Amino acid sequence: MASLFTRIIAGEIPGRFVWTDERCVAFATIEPLQPGHMMVVPREEIAHWVDLPPDLAAHLFAVAQTIGKAQQQAFTPNRIGLLIQGYEVPHTHVHVWPSRSAADFDLSAAATDVPGKDLDAAATTLRQALRTAGHAAHVPED
Repeated sequence: MASLFTRIIAGEIPGRFVWTDERCVAFATIEPLQPGHMMVVPREEIAHWVDLPPDLAAHLFAVAQTIGKAQQQAFTPNRIGLLIQGYEVPHTHVHVWPSRSAADFDLSAAATDVPGKDLDAAATTLRQALRTAGHAAHVPED
């Protein structure tokens, strides 16, 4: 059975995409630690990040770094958080988010009732920052 992320990538479930390329996508999580929290996910369904081919792992990290740089410009956080753990969905995913403090690294504190309009606004802000940074070819339309 396809993972939740495979279904989002396939368009079966709506996603707020900020990045797409031939190997991965990035979209807003519905349970953000901070506004602008994104997930970088390989198109290929690989359950555990240690099983990623090295070139795909490097690509995911490079995209996460690009997203993080755009988050710095768009949200002016103290740091950019990055986390790989994979307990919620058995499909490798890299959490990337604007962080205000070390407390932002507690996934159990993620917001669970964020209005869709707020998620949309954060994704729109990040898409614009990515376009401004020269990555328009990988940024889907709003």
